[in-house]
Amino acid sequence: MEHAKSGPSSWPELADVVPVPQDDGPSPVVPIAYRDDFREVMDYFRALYFTGERSPRALRLTTEAIELNPGNYTVWHFRRLILEALDFDLLEEMKFVGKIAECNPKNYQIWHHKRWLAEKLGPDIANNEHEFTMKILAIDAKNYHAWSHRQWVLQALGGWETELEYCNQLLKEDVFNNSAWNQRYFVITRSPLLGGLTVVRDSEVDYTIEAILANPQNESPWRYLKGLYKGENNLLVDDERISGVCFKVLKNDWTCVFALSFLLDLLCTGLQPSDELKSTLEPIRSSHPETADADPVTVVCCILQKCDPLRVNYWSWFKATLSQVS
Repeated sequence: MEHAKSGPSSWPELADVVPVPQDDGPSPVVPIAYRDDFREVMDYFRALYFTGERSPRALRLTTEAIELNPGNYTVWHFRRLILEALDFDLLEEMKFVGKIAECNPKNYQIWHHKRWLAEKLGPDIANNEHEFTMKILAIDAKNYHAWSHRQWVLQALGGWETELEYCNQLLKEDVFNNSAWNQRYFVITRSPLLGGLTVVRDSEVDYTIEAILANPQNESPWRYLKGLYKGENNLLVDDERISGVCFKVLKNDWTCVFALSFLLDLLCTGLQPSDELKSTLEPIRSSHPETADADPVTVVCCILQKCDPLRVNYWSWFKATLSQVS
Protein backbone atom coordinates (compact mmCIF):
# COMPACT_ATOMS: atom_id res chain seq x y z
CA MET A 1 0.00 0.00 0.00
CA GLU A 2 1.39 3.40 -0.96
CA HIS A 3 1.68 5.88 1.88
CA ALA A 4 0.81 9.51 1.37
CA LYS A 5 3.71 11.92 1.61
CA SER A 6 3.14 13.02 5.20
CA GLY A 7 5.40 13.23 8.21
CA PRO A 8 6.15 10.18 10.39
CA SER A 9 4.06 11.63 13.22
CA SER A 10 0.96 10.83 11.13
CA TRP A 11 1.97 7.25 10.28
CA PRO A 12 -0.25 4.79 12.13
CA GLU A 13 2.58 2.25 12.43
CA LEU A 14 4.69 4.77 14.37
CA ALA A 15 2.00 5.72 16.88
CA ASP A 16 3.90 3.95 19.70
CA VAL A 17 7.23 5.59 18.91
CA VAL A 18 8.50 8.52 20.95
CA PRO A 19 10.70 10.72 18.73
CA VAL A 20 14.21 11.50 19.96
CA PRO A 21 15.34 15.08 19.28
CA GLN A 22 18.92 15.77 18.25
CA ASP A 23 21.12 16.48 21.27
CA ASP A 24 23.26 19.52 20.52
CA GLY A 25 24.20 20.03 24.15
CA PRO A 26 22.91 22.65 26.60
CA SER A 27 24.29 25.68 24.77
CA PRO A 28 24.90 25.06 21.05
CA VAL A 29 27.08 27.82 19.58
CA VAL A 30 25.62 27.77 16.07
CA PRO A 31 22.52 25.56 15.98
CA ILE A 32 21.53 24.42 12.52
CA ALA A 33 18.14 25.65 11.33
CA TYR A 34 16.75 22.34 10.11
CA ARG A 35 13.53 22.31 8.15
CA ASP A 36 10.58 21.03 10.16
CA ASP A 37 10.03 18.01 7.90
CA PHE A 38 13.71 17.03 8.13
CA ARG A 39 13.76 17.40 11.92
CA GLU A 40 10.62 15.29 12.28
CA VAL A 41 11.93 12.43 10.13
CA MET A 42 15.30 12.37 11.87
CA ASP A 43 13.75 12.47 15.33
CA TYR A 44 11.72 9.35 14.53
CA PHE A 45 14.69 7.75 12.79
CA ARG A 46 16.80 8.29 15.91
CA ALA A 47 14.16 6.58 18.05
CA LEU A 48 14.27 3.38 15.97
CA TYR A 49 18.03 3.54 15.39
CA PHE A 50 18.84 3.73 19.11
CA THR A 51 16.68 0.67 19.81
CA GLY A 52 18.15 -1.20 16.82
CA GLU A 53 14.71 -1.97 15.39
CA ARG A 54 14.88 -3.72 12.03
CA SER A 55 11.36 -3.70 10.64
CA PRO A 56 9.36 -2.56 7.61
CA ARG A 57 8.54 0.70 9.34
CA ALA A 58 12.21 1.30 10.05
CA LEU A 59 13.00 0.63 6.38
CA ARG A 60 10.34 3.08 5.31
CA LEU A 61 11.77 5.68 7.66
CA THR A 62 15.26 5.29 6.17
CA THR A 63 13.72 5.88 2.75
CA GLU A 64 12.29 9.17 3.95
CA ALA A 65 15.57 10.16 5.56
CA ILE A 66 17.59 9.33 2.44
CA GLU A 67 15.28 11.30 0.20
CA LEU A 68 15.83 14.31 2.45
CA ASN A 69 19.58 13.79 2.81
CA PRO A 70 21.16 11.06 0.62
CA GLY A 71 24.58 11.78 2.13
CA ASN A 72 23.78 10.51 5.63
CA TYR A 73 26.05 7.48 5.97
CA THR A 74 24.48 6.41 9.29
CA VAL A 75 21.08 6.09 7.64
CA TRP A 76 22.54 4.04 4.77
CA HIS A 77 24.37 1.75 7.19
CA PHE A 78 21.22 1.17 9.25
CA ARG A 79 19.27 0.55 6.05
CA ARG A 80 21.68 -2.26 5.09
CA LEU A 81 21.19 -3.89 8.48
CA ILE A 82 17.43 -3.71 8.00
CA LEU A 83 17.57 -5.10 4.45
CA GLU A 84 19.52 -8.12 5.66
CA ALA A 85 17.23 -8.68 8.64
CA LEU A 86 14.11 -8.55 6.46
CA ASP A 87 15.64 -10.58 3.62
CA PHE A 88 14.44 -7.77 1.36
CA ASP A 89 14.41 -8.05 -2.45
CA LEU A 90 17.79 -6.59 -3.36
CA LEU A 91 16.85 -6.10 -7.00
CA GLU A 92 14.11 -3.76 -5.86
CA GLU A 93 16.62 -2.04 -3.61
CA MET A 94 18.97 -1.60 -6.58
CA LYS A 95 16.17 0.17 -8.46
CA PHE A 96 15.64 2.45 -5.48
CA VAL A 97 19.30 3.39 -5.12
CA GLY A 98 19.58 3.85 -8.89
CA LYS A 99 16.92 6.55 -8.81
CA ILE A 100 18.67 8.28 -5.93
CA ALA A 101 22.04 8.05 -7.71
CA GLU A 102 20.72 9.62 -10.91
CA CYS A 103 19.87 12.74 -8.90
CA ASN A 104 23.02 12.56 -6.75
CA PRO A 105 25.71 11.05 -9.01
CA LYS A 106 28.64 12.26 -6.90
CA ASN A 107 27.51 10.94 -3.54
CA TYR A 108 29.97 8.52 -1.89
CA GLN A 109 27.35 6.79 0.26
CA ILE A 110 25.12 5.94 -2.70
CA TRP A 111 27.94 4.30 -4.68
CA HIS A 112 29.07 2.38 -1.61
CA HIS A 113 25.52 1.09 -1.19
CA LYS A 114 25.40 0.05 -4.84
CA ARG A 115 28.64 -1.88 -4.44
CA TRP A 116 27.27 -3.62 -1.35
CA LEU A 117 24.17 -4.65 -3.29
CA ALA A 118 26.20 -5.80 -6.30
CA GLU A 119 28.38 -7.96 -4.07
CA LYS A 120 25.24 -9.62 -2.71
CA LEU A 121 23.62 -10.07 -6.13
CA GLY A 122 26.73 -11.40 -7.87
CA PRO A 123 27.76 -11.64 -11.57
CA ASP A 124 24.18 -11.63 -12.86
CA ILE A 125 23.95 -7.92 -12.02
CA ALA A 126 27.16 -6.95 -13.86
CA ASN A 127 25.55 -5.91 -17.14
CA ASN A 128 22.96 -3.80 -15.34
CA GLU A 129 25.69 -2.01 -13.42
CA HIS A 130 27.67 -1.35 -16.59
CA GLU A 131 24.58 0.06 -18.27
CA PHE A 132 23.94 2.27 -15.26
CA THR A 133 27.47 3.70 -15.21
CA MET A 134 27.23 4.31 -18.94
CA LYS A 135 24.11 6.39 -18.30
CA ILE A 136 25.88 8.43 -15.63
CA LEU A 137 29.02 8.88 -17.74
CA ALA A 138 26.95 10.06 -20.69
CA ILE A 139 25.95 12.99 -18.47
CA ASP A 140 29.37 13.54 -16.88
CA ALA A 141 32.23 11.74 -18.61
CA LYS A 142 34.62 12.46 -15.74
CA ASN A 143 32.50 11.22 -12.83
CA TYR A 144 35.10 9.54 -10.61
CA HIS A 145 32.49 7.57 -8.66
CA ALA A 146 31.02 6.04 -11.80
CA TRP A 147 34.44 5.10 -13.19
CA SER A 148 35.56 3.64 -9.89
CA HIS A 149 32.37 1.59 -9.62
CA ARG A 150 32.67 0.43 -13.21
CA GLN A 151 36.24 -0.76 -12.66
CA TRP A 152 35.25 -2.55 -9.48
CA VAL A 153 32.37 -4.33 -11.27
CA LEU A 154 34.70 -5.43 -14.06
CA GLN A 155 37.19 -6.93 -11.63
CA ALA A 156 34.69 -8.42 -9.20
CA LEU A 157 31.77 -9.45 -11.42
CA GLY A 158 32.98 -9.40 -15.04
CA GLY A 159 31.85 -7.76 -18.26
CA TRP A 160 35.26 -7.33 -19.90
CA GLU A 161 34.03 -8.58 -23.29
CA THR A 162 32.83 -5.21 -24.59
CA GLU A 163 34.85 -2.80 -22.45
CA LEU A 164 37.56 -1.99 -24.99
CA GLU A 165 34.90 -1.25 -27.59
CA TYR A 166 33.21 1.05 -25.08
CA CYS A 167 36.49 2.94 -24.72
CA ASN A 168 36.74 3.16 -28.51
CA GLN A 169 33.26 4.63 -28.66
CA LEU A 170 34.01 7.26 -26.00
CA LEU A 171 37.23 8.30 -27.73
CA LYS A 172 35.50 8.56 -31.09
CA GLU A 173 33.02 10.91 -29.47
CA ASP A 174 35.71 12.92 -27.68
CA VAL A 175 39.39 12.08 -28.17
CA PHE A 176 40.25 14.59 -25.42
CA ASN A 177 38.36 12.49 -22.83
CA ASN A 178 41.24 11.69 -20.50
CA SER A 179 38.99 9.47 -18.38
CA ALA A 180 38.36 7.26 -21.40
CA TRP A 181 42.10 7.04 -22.06
CA ASN A 182 42.61 6.07 -18.44
CA GLN A 183 39.92 3.39 -18.72
CA ARG A 184 41.48 2.07 -21.91
CA TYR A 185 44.80 1.63 -20.11
CA PHE A 186 42.99 -0.10 -17.25
CA VAL A 187 41.40 -2.52 -19.71
CA ILE A 188 44.52 -3.44 -21.67
CA THR A 189 46.52 -4.00 -18.50
CA ARG A 190 43.85 -5.76 -16.39
CA SER A 191 41.50 -7.60 -18.75
CA PRO A 192 41.92 -11.38 -18.52
CA LEU A 193 40.76 -11.64 -22.14
CA LEU A 194 43.44 -9.58 -23.90
CA GLY A 195 46.58 -11.35 -22.73
CA GLY A 196 48.29 -8.40 -21.08
CA LEU A 197 50.12 -5.28 -22.20
CA THR A 198 52.89 -7.09 -24.09
CA VAL A 199 50.32 -8.78 -26.33
CA VAL A 200 48.40 -5.64 -27.28
CA ARG A 201 51.23 -3.09 -27.13
CA ASP A 202 52.00 -3.09 -30.86
CA SER A 203 48.44 -2.38 -31.97
CA GLU A 204 47.94 0.12 -29.14
CA VAL A 205 51.02 2.07 -30.22
CA ASP A 206 49.59 2.37 -33.74
CA TYR A 207 46.20 3.42 -32.36
CA THR A 208 47.78 6.04 -30.11
CA ILE A 209 50.09 7.49 -32.75
CA GLU A 210 47.11 7.94 -35.05
CA ALA A 211 45.34 9.86 -32.27
CA ILE A 212 48.43 12.01 -31.66
CA LEU A 213 48.84 12.93 -35.31
CA ALA A 214 45.18 13.90 -35.52
CA ASN A 215 45.45 16.16 -32.44
CA PRO A 216 49.08 16.80 -31.40
CA GLN A 217 48.01 19.25 -28.69
CA ASN A 218 45.99 16.55 -26.91
CA GLU A 219 48.08 15.55 -23.88
CA SER A 220 46.21 12.31 -23.13
CA PRO A 221 47.53 10.12 -25.97
CA TRP A 222 51.09 11.31 -25.30
CA ARG A 223 50.72 10.15 -21.70
CA TYR A 224 49.08 6.95 -22.83
CA LEU A 225 51.90 6.25 -25.27
CA LYS A 226 54.48 6.54 -22.53
CA GLY A 227 52.39 4.28 -20.30
CA LEU A 228 52.51 1.54 -22.92
CA TYR A 229 56.22 1.20 -22.14
CA LYS A 230 56.04 1.67 -18.37
CA GLY A 231 59.18 0.23 -16.81
CA GLU A 232 60.64 -0.68 -20.20
CA ASN A 233 62.48 2.43 -21.37
CA ASN A 234 64.79 0.40 -23.55
CA LEU A 235 61.84 -0.74 -25.66
CA LEU A 236 60.47 2.80 -25.73
CA VAL A 237 63.72 4.16 -27.16
CA ASP A 238 64.21 1.28 -29.58
CA ASP A 239 60.75 1.59 -31.14
CA GLU A 240 61.32 3.93 -34.07
CA ARG A 241 57.61 4.72 -34.27
CA ILE A 242 57.90 6.60 -30.97
CA SER A 243 60.71 8.97 -31.96
CA GLY A 244 59.15 9.10 -35.41
CA VAL A 245 55.88 10.61 -34.18
CA CYS A 246 57.84 13.24 -32.22
CA PHE A 247 59.81 14.17 -35.35
CA LYS A 248 56.70 14.27 -37.52
CA VAL A 249 54.80 16.54 -35.13
CA LEU A 250 57.76 18.87 -34.54
CA LYS A 251 58.43 19.30 -38.26
CA ASN A 252 54.91 20.70 -38.54
CA ASP A 253 54.97 22.61 -35.26
CA TRP A 254 58.24 22.86 -33.35
CA THR A 255 56.45 24.61 -30.46
CA CYS A 256 54.38 21.54 -29.49
CA VAL A 257 55.23 21.12 -25.81
CA PHE A 258 54.08 17.51 -25.58
CA ALA A 259 56.26 16.43 -28.51
CA LEU A 260 59.23 18.40 -27.21
CA SER A 261 59.02 17.01 -23.68
CA PHE A 262 58.55 13.47 -25.02
CA LEU A 263 61.58 13.87 -27.28
CA LEU A 264 63.56 15.19 -24.31
CA ASP A 265 62.65 12.07 -22.32
CA LEU A 266 63.79 9.89 -25.22
CA LEU A 267 67.11 11.75 -25.51
CA CYS A 268 67.74 11.46 -21.78
CA THR A 269 66.85 7.78 -21.87
CA GLY A 270 69.28 6.88 -24.62
CA LEU A 271 67.96 7.97 -28.02
CA GLN A 272 70.99 8.30 -30.26
CA PRO A 273 71.65 11.16 -32.70
CA SER A 274 70.35 10.50 -36.22
CA ASP A 275 69.85 12.31 -39.48
CA GLU A 276 66.14 12.60 -38.75
CA LEU A 277 66.81 14.13 -35.35
CA LYS A 278 69.24 16.58 -36.95
CA SER A 279 66.76 17.57 -39.67
CA THR A 280 64.02 18.02 -37.03
CA LEU A 281 66.15 20.33 -34.89
CA GLU A 282 67.63 22.30 -37.79
CA PRO A 283 64.71 24.76 -38.19
CA ILE A 284 64.75 25.30 -34.43
CA ARG A 285 68.47 26.06 -34.42
CA SER A 286 67.95 28.47 -37.32
CA SER A 287 65.23 30.35 -35.45
CA HIS A 288 67.25 30.42 -32.24
CA PRO A 289 70.91 31.13 -33.08
CA GLU A 290 71.92 30.77 -29.43
CA THR A 291 71.32 27.02 -29.77
CA ALA A 292 73.42 26.62 -32.93
CA ASP A 293 76.27 24.79 -31.22
CA ALA A 294 74.28 23.20 -28.40
CA ASP A 295 73.69 19.47 -28.04
CA PRO A 296 70.16 18.16 -28.82
CA VAL A 297 69.11 17.93 -25.17
CA THR A 298 70.05 21.53 -24.51
CA VAL A 299 68.30 22.67 -27.68
CA VAL A 300 65.04 21.03 -26.63
CA CYS A 301 65.34 22.44 -23.10
CA CYS A 302 65.87 25.95 -24.46
CA ILE A 303 62.78 25.71 -26.65
CA LEU A 304 60.69 24.33 -23.79
CA GLN A 305 61.70 27.31 -21.67
CA LYS A 306 60.15 29.55 -24.32
CA CYS A 307 57.18 27.43 -25.38
CA ASP A 308 56.08 26.26 -21.93
CA PRO A 309 55.99 29.41 -19.76
CA LEU A 310 53.99 27.72 -16.98
CA ARG A 311 56.95 25.43 -16.32
CA VAL A 312 59.77 27.71 -17.35
CA ASN A 313 61.41 27.40 -13.92
CA TYR A 314 61.31 23.60 -14.15
CA TRP A 315 62.94 23.57 -17.58
CA SER A 316 65.58 26.06 -16.40
CA TRP A 317 66.35 23.80 -13.44
CA PHE A 318 66.41 20.74 -15.68
CA LYS A 319 68.86 22.36 -18.09
CA ALA A 320 71.07 23.50 -15.21
CA THR A 321 71.05 19.98 -13.79
CA LEU A 322 72.20 18.57 -17.12
CA SER A 323 75.02 21.11 -17.21
CA GLN A 324 76.17 20.02 -13.76
CA VAL A 325 76.11 16.36 -14.76
CA SER A 326 78.10 16.97 -17.93
